[in-house]
Amino acid sequence: MESAKDNAPNGTAEYTPYREGIGGFHFDPERLWAEAVNLRYWILGIIALGLLGGLIATLLSTNLYRATSRIEIQRTTVSATDTDPLDPDATGSERQYFNTQYELLRSRSLAGRVVDAGNLARDRNFLEAYGLDEGINPNSRALESILLTGVNPEPVRQSGLVDISFSSPSPQVAQKVANLWAQEFLAANYEKRFGANIEARDFLQEQIGELREKLAESERELINYANDNGIVIVSGGGSGEESGYETAGQSLVGSELETLNTALAEATSKRIEAEAALRAGVNSGKGTNTTSLRQQLATAEADLSELRSRFGPGYPAIQAKVAEIESLRSSLANEGGLENRDARAAYNAALMQEQKLRDLMQQAKNSYLGQQGQSIQYGILKREVETNRQIYDALLQRFKSLEAAGAGKNNMTLIDAAEAPRSPYSPSLAFNLFVGLGIAIFASGLLVFLREALDQTVRDPADVRDRLGLATLGLIPKIETDEAGLVEELAQRSSEVGEAYASARTNMAFLTTHGAPRSVMLTSTRPNEGKSLSTMALARSFAQLGKKVLVIDADLRHSGLHDFVGISTEGSVGLTGLLTGGGTISSAVIHSEENGFDLIPVGHRPPNPVELLASGALREVVELAKQQYDHVLIDGAPVLGLADALEVSKAVEGVVFVIEANGVSIRGIDNAIGRLRTAGAHIFGALVTKLEKRNAIYGYGYGYGYGYGYGDTPPEQPQT
Repeated sequence: MESAKDNAPNGTAEYTPYREGIGGFHFDPERLWAEAVNLRYWILGIIALGLLGGLIATLLSTNLYRATSRIEIQRTTVSATDTDPLDPDATGSERQYFNTQYELLRSRSLAGRVVDAGNLARDRNFLEAYGLDEGINPNSRALESILLTGVNPEPVRQSGLVDISFSSPSPQVAQKVANLWAQEFLAANYEKRFGANIEARDFLQEQIGELREKLAESERELINYANDNGIVIVSGGGSGEESGYETAGQSLVGSELETLNTALAEATSKRIEAEAALRAGVNSGKGTNTTSLRQQLATAEADLSELRSRFGPGYPAIQAKVAEIESLRSSLANEGGLENRDARAAYNAALMQEQKLRDLMQQAKNSYLGQQGQSIQYGILKREVETNRQIYDALLQRFKSLEAAGAGKNNMTLIDAAEAPRSPYSPSLAFNLFVGLGIAIFASGLLVFLREALDQTVRDPADVRDRLGLATLGLIPKIETDEAGLVEELAQRSSEVGEAYASARTNMAFLTTHGAPRSVMLTSTRPNEGKSLSTMALARSFAQLGKKVLVIDADLRHSGLHDFVGISTEGSVGLTGLLTGGGTISSAVIHSEENGFDLIPVGHRPPNPVELLASGALREVVELAKQQYDHVLIDGAPVLGLADALEVSKAVEGVVFVIEANGVSIRGIDNAIGRLRTAGAHIFGALVTKLEKRNAIYGYGYGYGYGYGYGDTPPEQPQT
């Protein structure tokens, strides 16, 4: 057993270390283990209940079937070439992408898609499996909650595969929902990737339909207007702006006017040519006779000129040439008359043709001028048709482009479709037993923790030093017996209790420079902590050493030490008489031959114990007693709630504080010690009493496994 000298430096008890954890939970694994050992039967019972609960849960649970579909998720990224820079955040981005997909697999929106796609609100197998009414609202959150509770997407490690499992009381429902979940997730991903194109195509398709009707209506109006006004189009006309402004030139009247104008120009040209030929007397044609005569005449005239230059007029050759020339001129004149008639006939024909074409031209011109006003409205309708056609062609081309771009490939594919399970996977007896065991262990640990946290009493006697700052003077075991048996235990020096108090008496010999204190008070936090027994046992132990010992019962409110010692107070004035000046020490002392010490009982109980103890008379009694006795031990009142012990502490050298193990909380003990120190009391140390078997795990005790309940007095006896 450790001595007070070990705890008190320089042989004193003024050792006050850091007081850790007062008033709060002090985590100590050793204490938790000790508490677990003390509660071992409770813990075994909790574990048994946990296993039994797991068995019952297995028997009462509904069979669950699990179906699993597998999909593959590939991230859509641009392939990097040798010259492309590496992305340092590629790994983090890929992890973020896949984590996003996993969360989407657990989303409520996907559950809603599955409800709609599978028409689960009308699926009889689904409703029967979960006990739902057939009239349930398809948009009810209950359906989505059921699906989210049963689905479990689980990615396959080191791959892009994801297993989508669904648990249900029905194997068919499990298979259906697992497949629907995979299909709707793939469809949702496709819509997300190409949703803009799909929406654009839908919008364009709607606009194209409306524009098609508008184009047909505008063409219908154009045709009706042309029919009503006799406008006949004989050519497609130009394009662009020319098509819109020259529509009249493309009509039948315009075409006819253009043709007549061309024919009139040609007829006029022919008429002018014929008239010129007629006036010049030259045939517009190319006759060979006239030409030959003209050539012969020119030659003859040339020859005649040459002959005249050489010969005279009477030269026969000249006369012959003159006659030849005359003959040629006569022939030419006859031939020219015939040709002039032909030229005039040609001229007259050309003139008539020109006049006729000019008349037709005038008629066509009049018709054309009549259609000028109609052509304006026709052009407006024509431009509207062309504008609608251009817009229609542009939208149609855009629609085809989006349709081609929207036909992309999904980066997620279905690998394995779910199959209907043949046997249930739950409940599992082993799993339920394991869960029950885990819950039981947790509950046991919680029980130990709460028991230790809420029960902040002194279990480890080292807490007296570590948390209260007091030296441990003695460790007293607890035995279960009555007062008579307890007195017998104290009478035996070799008993556990006797040895414990003898050790405490030895430790008290080191409390002062002159040995054991001459005067000391024993007090406690509350009653029934072993204060009175400790006072009697220490007094008896000192007496066994041949010391003259006086015990004073200063608990003026609950006097009972004399009954515990087993002596009669008859003839004694008691402590009350001494304090009021009604006697001497010799008249108040009662000797206990059996215990070997003298006792001053309380005597008459005063109405004002605090005033009586605070009068200073007790100090005089103690000083007088110290002149006659070696040691004066005072059994004081408890500290909390009373001021008696504070007043008594002023009359003695110091205080020995009695602490019941596993009794009063450390906070209460600390408050009591604080009150004593505030009153100026010198606390030598503490006696830890009523140590039980559960305290032996801390390494304290005598190893016999017994104890006693010396503070537990029968109901009819006064408490000490």
